[in-house]
Amino acid sequence: MIKVDNVKKIYHVGKIDVNALRGVNLEVDKGEFLSIAGPSGSGKTTLLNLIGCLDKCTTGEIFINKDAVSGKDKDELALFRRKNLGFVFQTFNLIPVLTAYENVSFSLSLLNIDGKEIKTRTMDLLAEVGLKTMEHRFPRELSGGQQQRVAIARALIKEPEIVLADEPTANLDSTTGGEILKLMKELNKKHNTTFIFSTHDKMVMDNADRLVLLHDGKITGDERR
Repeated sequence: MIKVDNVKKIYHVGKIDVNALRGVNLEVDKGEFLSIAGPSGSGKTTLLNLIGCLDKCTTGEIFINKDAVSGKDKDELALFRRKNLGFVFQTFNLIPVLTAYENVSFSLSLLNIDGKEIKTRTMDLLAEVGLKTMEHRFPRELSGGQQQRVAIARALIKEPEIVLADEPTANLDSTTGGEILKLMKELNKKHNTTFIFSTHDKMVMDNADRLVLLHDGKITGDERR
């Protein structure tokens, strides 16, 4: 499903070149529950952002379902993300003035989907992530774990093949983080959605079906469980 082919990413900071990725090769199959792990500065978030079409490679290619996303322009990437990818962030990134229902359903409204279908899909998914009866609550009225459940529902509402999660447990206590990981794994198995995490959380690494290790912009390990 995903092929990262000899990808390099160089950031220019003043007169200094920072080599974030140094020739990364990676293939990911549909339905994997994969964690990209490594210390700060290893390149894991950079790699996630490139797969998520939030940034572009300096050299190399990334293919998603054999589609070369590296060559797309800004507008093409935005459309590709909207249709194919879901995102979960460590800071939740919910819109504070929208309710849980509105945060989840918003992306469907951009796709010109019928209002009745939007309501059915949104309410079903909120129930699936354990937020039945909480659809009218604003983010400030939800706990951190509940906000992350809203974020997961928002990521899945478009029925994407791939969900990218950047440090999804970083702002949660260990018990809540464990519950969120269990939920995502259940959704992974039920919907055969590919989940890719960037993390330095050992709990996330231990729960992954595949662990890819990055160090100084290079893959140093790739273990399937």
